[in-house]
Amino acid sequence: MSDKKEIPYIESELYRIRHSAAHVMAQAVMEQFEPGEVKIAIGPPIEDGFYYDFQLPRQLTPEDFPVIEKRMRQIIAAKHKFEKRVVSAEEAQKEFNGQPFKLELIEGLAAGGIDENGEPLKEKPEISFYTHDVFTDLCRGPHVEHTGQINPSAIKLMSIAGAYWRGDENNPQLTRIYGTAFKSPKELEEYLWRLEEAKKRDHRKLGKELGLFYFSDDIGPGIPLFTPKGEMLRHLMEDYVRETQTRYGYEHVWTGHLVKEDLYKKSGHYDNYADVMFPPMVDENVSFRLKPMNCPSHMTLYKEMGRHSYRELPLRFAEFATLYRYEKSGEVSGLTRVRALTQDDCHTFCTPDQIQQEFSLSLQLIREVLERYRFSDYKVRLSLRGEGGKYVNDPEKWDLAEAALRAALDANRVEYFEAEGEAAFYGPKADFIARDVLGREWQLSTIQVDFIQPARLGLAYIGEDNQEHTPVVLHRAVTGTTERFLGVIIEHFAGAFPVWLAPEQVMVIPIADRHNEYAAQVAAQLRAEGLRVRVDDSSDRMNAKIRDAQKQKIPYMLVVGDAEQEAGQVAPRLRSGENPGAMPVAEFLALVRKDIAEGN
Repeated sequence: MSDKKEIPYIESELYRIRHSAAHVMAQAVMEQFEPGEVKIAIGPPIEDGFYYDFQLPRQLTPEDFPVIEKRMRQIIAAKHKFEKRVVSAEEAQKEFNGQPFKLELIEGLAAGGIDENGEPLKEKPEISFYTHDVFTDLCRGPHVEHTGQINPSAIKLMSIAGAYWRGDENNPQLTRIYGTAFKSPKELEEYLWRLEEAKKRDHRKLGKELGLFYFSDDIGPGIPLFTPKGEMLRHLMEDYVRETQTRYGYEHVWTGHLVKEDLYKKSGHYDNYADVMFPPMVDENVSFRLKPMNCPSHMTLYKEMGRHSYRELPLRFAEFATLYRYEKSGEVSGLTRVRALTQDDCHTFCTPDQIQQEFSLSLQLIREVLERYRFSDYKVRLSLRGEGGKYVNDPEKWDLAEAALRAALDANRVEYFEAEGEAAFYGPKADFIARDVLGREWQLSTIQVDFIQPARLGLAYIGEDNQEHTPVVLHRAVTGTTERFLGVIIEHFAGAFPVWLAPEQVMVIPIADRHNEYAAQVAAQLRAEGLRVRVDDSSDRMNAKIRDAQKQKIPYMLVVGDAEQEAGQVAPRLRSGENPGAMPVAEFLALVRKDIAEGN
């Protein structure tokens, strides 16, 4: 059990190394030009490295990187100390005279605390410099003690991009140079390998190569078009979760695509999600919205089903619902951020005393599903309220929900870390963050405790005391959304799906046209046993057919020629390159069943 907080990245040694490397890079870049020619902006560490923004007299290219990196290593080798100095606004303005972006930052800090992104700070901050060698930057820190603590063999400049000052297209466009830094060359090498491997596994690339889905300008951004193979994959994913949910006692419902806008105003979603809803459709002065979430619809269904007794609870509603969210066109990205998304959503209506048992049930289901998809390395984030106006102002119910969720996590001996500001507007969440084979983290499953929406929407049940009570609702998603999860597992498996999930499991390859009839007979026999089979009876040569099936990452290729036809056998070849040798069809079926049972 744990209620520990994860050490923030900003407090880590790697953060200090990267922040310091950003300053070293800025010095090295400025020295490539005449004094006063370069205008510097900001240079923060980011998740996998750092960047710095410049206004330059000429555009840099990656061909400039070796010279900049060489100078960075010279600066590092000199072991210059990073020295902090707290100054007044007047001193800061004098230091950065001629640097308009720094002067704008100083003005914001002096006026009452505006950070580098133009966002208000909680309190007026001190104005401080960090200096190493001849380079001084307006900076809060933290940094390493001296440049020698940056490993010169573990830094690399990565790319160049354009970026508007403070992210506003009305501001000047700057040159952003990205770099990365690690503690050791080995860590850098592993990171670069992961980047290259991620390019090969990119689900947008593989999705097209495997013929799973496409995007079309004629349809619009964020709306994927799935081929027969892609739809089969979706079906297999959803059917597996549906069957598992049914086994765990969840009942599936359907609640449509359109909802009156007023329902979202009652639930609180309108105030918090109006900017991601598609514009209203008006019919006889009634505004309808494409459904962006399921919870108000499921709660309305509960209410319309009549009076409920405590004896009926828990009620578990599940739905594979297509939702519509108005993501900005520049923010949509492959399948991982779309405008039409299918959520494996569930809402459990229960009494307060049932929260722990229902959480345990959801947890057990999530663990089973993640294990099936070979996600064994995951952590749980307890997402709590933060400051700001997005959270429903009902402290008593929030305290109840947080206490209930903590108790459920502890009772199930779940290790977790806390994260303030990550809760839903109506309640805290337990978010499951899984690592894929490349070590990247993806938030997949979630369990949320909600004391607020049921009361807002007038939900009730008759308790043992014969009085009306408001049920608690547990929101739960296993894979999140079909589209995003599909994008994740395409990359997780590099398109080589486990046999049970492969949209095409077997390709039968006749060596010559005279073997086509026998190939069709084998395919029919396998289909009768529930396998997904195709015959490649094209005019290509056998080796070309095998190569094509391997590129399509089909688990099994069955070559059939004269010998196989006469013996009533098949000659399997696996996508891994293994060649088990000829065998009867029944023996091959046993092999496939074993692989499916073992999740291979």
